[in-house]
Amino acid sequence: MAGMAGVLAKSVKNRSLCSPSFCFSRLRSFSSVVNQSAVAESGKVADLDVPPQIPYFDHTPHPYAGPSADEILEKRKRFLNPAMFLYYKKPVNIVEGKMQYLYDETGRRYLDAFAGIVTVSVGHCHPEVVGAVVRQTQLLQHTTTIYLHHAVADYAEALVQRMPGDLKVVYFVNSGSEANDMAMLMARLYTGNFDIIALRNAYHGMSPATMGLTAHSTWKYNVAQGFGVHHVLNPDPYRGPYGTDGKLYANDISNLIESATPGQVAGFFAETIQGVGGAVELAPGYLAAAYDIVRKAGGVCVADEVQTGFGRTGSHFWGFETQGVVPDIVTLAKGIGNGLPLAAVVTTPEIASVMAQRLHFNTFGGNPVCSVAGHAVLNILDKEKRQDHCAVVGDHLLRRLKTLQDKHTIIGNVRGRGLMLGVELVTDRQTKTPAKEETAILMDKMKDLGVLVGKGGRYGNVFRIKPPMCFSIDDADFLVDALDYAMSRL
Repeated sequence: MAGMAGVLAKSVKNRSLCSPSFCFSRLRSFSSVVNQSAVAESGKVADLDVPPQIPYFDHTPHPYAGPSADEILEKRKRFLNPAMFLYYKKPVNIVEGKMQYLYDETGRRYLDAFAGIVTVSVGHCHPEVVGAVVRQTQLLQHTTTIYLHHAVADYAEALVQRMPGDLKVVYFVNSGSEANDMAMLMARLYTGNFDIIALRNAYHGMSPATMGLTAHSTWKYNVAQGFGVHHVLNPDPYRGPYGTDGKLYANDISNLIESATPGQVAGFFAETIQGVGGAVELAPGYLAAAYDIVRKAGGVCVADEVQTGFGRTGSHFWGFETQGVVPDIVTLAKGIGNGLPLAAVVTTPEIASVMAQRLHFNTFGGNPVCSVAGHAVLNILDKEKRQDHCAVVGDHLLRRLKTLQDKHTIIGNVRGRGLMLGVELVTDRQTKTPAKEETAILMDKMKDLGVLVGKGGRYGNVFRIKPPMCFSIDDADFLVDALDYAMSRL
């Protein structure tokens, strides 16, 4: 025991900045080791009925004096579109956020493991993002692309410096759907072709055009959509027929081009890790084979980095880099602005030039407030080494989740990389029958324990774990312990 105390003391001494959260968590871990050792020596069984406790965090939420959750729910039912769904049987009224945590009206703190649907990249209310936004708001809230302003030009320059190859021209928009709309337009104008290929299980938006790209019945209305869009076999290593052989899946693109198009296509869209589809990482080698087939058919290749970009995967800054390819067009949104309405289409000067056939502007794209926020995000990612952090914490979390899989048979698959992970639940591992009802029950149990996670996949049976990129190892342990506790009582 004295040896353990020495290790703890050395660990704290060697840390240059011992934050309260670090010190508390190490003491908590040490206490856990002491208790486990005492249990082993005494022969007693550890108390497994005590729920895990959320890690210490040095922040006091502001007193809340607004309307109650019930009052907001009633007003929402009266005035908001009924299509807007809510999580949980008893919805959570979120009134404040700080880094990787959220607070409800009572001041209760929750671990945010979903980041506002993978949108809060560097942390809720990160002081540097807030500072940049406040300073710019005090000077000028809005101007359009018909006037000059340095913020949009400075940000575009900084953004394209992160891109490989000749991806050097940016078009700013407001959302991922709008970015993918623009990418479809560029692909068709540039190639002179019309047909576009996307993957089954993909999600690219819900505008009339991108709804056609999306391949989930859950997100489709019975209206005309997706003229010229074709969906090919999804290279899903868990549920797909060819396992991890990406090249075999790519053959379906060749078959489709030969049978359902004039032999020429405008473009090919793919997420590297499907987000709404349930954190499905494409089979290795797939994009290289797919890009080759599409380019030979006259098409351009579009990487949807709306969820996988900006270092979230840990191993690479952009998701497409994990497959060793360079696309012709890249679409960005969500984490790009840490929650502000900002998105972008990045492409080559040659492809971008096709837009000059007509005069073009975007009223809100490149808004100065959003531009300085996006620029601040890039600076923070560098300063705080968030990509490396995602790699370390993500690897730890993935290992712990796979260990949990060994314990609970309801976990059929654990996948992803960095802080973009998925846990697929099944009632039978052999048949892979989706555990849809159990997933919903567990989500509520996790919320009650203080963890907010996302849900996705074709069957709604995948936990989407995609937290703010400041998520710590202690947070990861708390999440897994809470999931273990909840599953043990299912």
